[in-house]
Amino acid sequence: MNILEAVFLGVVEGLTEFLPISSTGHLTILESLLGHSPDDPDITAFTAIIQVGAVLATLLYFRADFARLIGAGVRGVIRREHRGNLDYRQAWAVLLGAIPIGIVGLLFKDQIETTLRNLWFVGSALILWSGVMYFADRTATQSRDEKDVTWKDTLVIGLVQCLALIPGVSRSGATMSAGLLRGLDRVTVTKLSFFLSVPALTAAGALQIVDEFDAISKGVGWPATITATVVSFLVAYVAVAWLLKFIAKHTYTVFIGYRVILGVVVLTLVATGLVSAS
Repeated sequence: MNILEAVFLGVVEGLTEFLPISSTGHLTILESLLGHSPDDPDITAFTAIIQVGAVLATLLYFRADFARLIGAGVRGVIRREHRGNLDYRQAWAVLLGAIPIGIVGLLFKDQIETTLRNLWFVGSALILWSGVMYFADRTATQSRDEKDVTWKDTLVIGLVQCLALIPGVSRSGATMSAGLLRGLDRVTVTKLSFFLSVPALTAAGALQIVDEFDAISKGVGWPATITATVVSFLVAYVAVAWLLKFIAKHTYTVFIGYRVILGVVVLTLVATGLVSAS
């Protein structure tokens, strides 16, 4: 992979990671169009690793929140009297919500990296999950905010997040929809989506670095991988700031419409043979 392609894919990752439109779906589509096979080990690893750039952007943007939650979690472990603190409960709720996707990701690792990266799955998931997002967006009561989040909320959201292992569903789209259906407001579910992304994406990226180091070296190349990761970090930081402001005043309608259009285009290209499904 040349550096120009790496920069392009890094920009796409940074822009789409936290928008409910599926970053993995976009990368899978574009990697195919650029002549790469999405289910090759080096391309699969590249896709997971550059997401770590977006994670670092989240950590930087929400550094005060993460420091507060981690501090409260540690204090609560050390001293029982701190366990009634709201931050302590939220810290452990977020950690609990991040566990399901890790377990499911390991159990179905082979299918996720091969079968599910087929563009038939990607296009279909983009369209079908849009229906779930539309329902959640239209029926949401938004009667609860950040202080009302419980471990039950994050566990449910974490379980639904597992569906995002199917490219096209969207991790943020899954978590936001689940949160809205739990009665949480849009800003709260968006922040929760950011928080839950950190352990999930960091673990996925780290696992690919360990397992596919040689594949990256012989295939995509580490210069391209590192370049795309840095670019995704820079772009994701701006995207996070924009999305929080946008969601505070708007519904998900624009994202839902975009997903459906993209899904139809992808399925049409595959059906007509203009693009290979795998």
